[in-house]
Amino acid sequence: MQGRIIKGIAGFYYVADVVESVVYECKAKGIFRKEKIKPLVGDVVEYEVISGEEKTGNITGILPRKSALIRPAAANVDQALVVFAAAKPCPHFSLLNRFLVMMERQGIPAIICFNKKDIVQSDELEKLREIYRASGYPVIFVSAKEKENIEGIREALRGKITAVAGPSGVGKSSIINCLQDQVSMETGSISRKIERGKHTTRHAELICVDKDSYIMDTPGFSSLYVSDLEKEELRQYFPEFRHYEGRCRFLGCSHVSEPDCAVKEALAAGEIHPIRYEDYAGIYRELEQQEKRRY
Repeated sequence: MQGRIIKGIAGFYYVADVVESVVYECKAKGIFRKEKIKPLVGDVVEYEVISGEEKTGNITGILPRKSALIRPAAANVDQALVVFAAAKPCPHFSLLNRFLVMMERQGIPAIICFNKKDIVQSDELEKLREIYRASGYPVIFVSAKEKENIEGIREALRGKITAVAGPSGVGKSSIINCLQDQVSMETGSISRKIERGKHTTRHAELICVDKDSYIMDTPGFSSLYVSDLEKEELRQYFPEFRHYEGRCRFLGCSHVSEPDCAVKEALAAGEIHPIRYEDYAGIYRELEQQEKRRY
């Protein structure tokens, strides 16, 4: 029998059988541990039923994945919706940009969603949009509290499996609650002192929004390190740089310290946003230091 893992908690995997409209609580066979393969939420799996009455079973096989994310841990994702607050807390651009690098590297399209638009002036929202204009990422502004533009998100999710990710306290769970009423996600408050949210999601879960449309809620993250990446690769994962490839004085220009760099000229001309470029340069130097420590 085949089904899709919709939730995984403490070694138990909840497999939805679409034909039977039943969810089975399954354990993974020991062979997966032996081969160091871990089932992921979103995996399409083969399973055997142990008890039809108690709805229990064993996962016996994992079908080939079309994509796999490490953090958030998920499989067969079509796109990512990365959620940050427009204010309270203020957007952590370095974290957002690192997430976008991860998605670019894995070939997964990303949509940027800024929540809490109801507490931010329109000119501030336009400044947020401008940061990502040259990169081409879709930017959606919503208010989960006022239920503003929730339909805009619903349309962006249609027909896809979308991983919803972002730091704690930005309103991911509130947005998910607005999109569907099958699963009520716990929402958390913001610490006034440090303007950081409490973690409310403790496991990844696949939730049906509409027919053939699923969202995968994932635990919040507060830091993200780009590793296992060569510094020379990094420029490939900033889409706004691609227009300038081959225009620099030096072949293989890093866009950091070389003279006559087309990317830095575009930066000076306002064609690339400083926040994006500064984060690129910061990650590049971080990777450079990692490389020096290796040797």
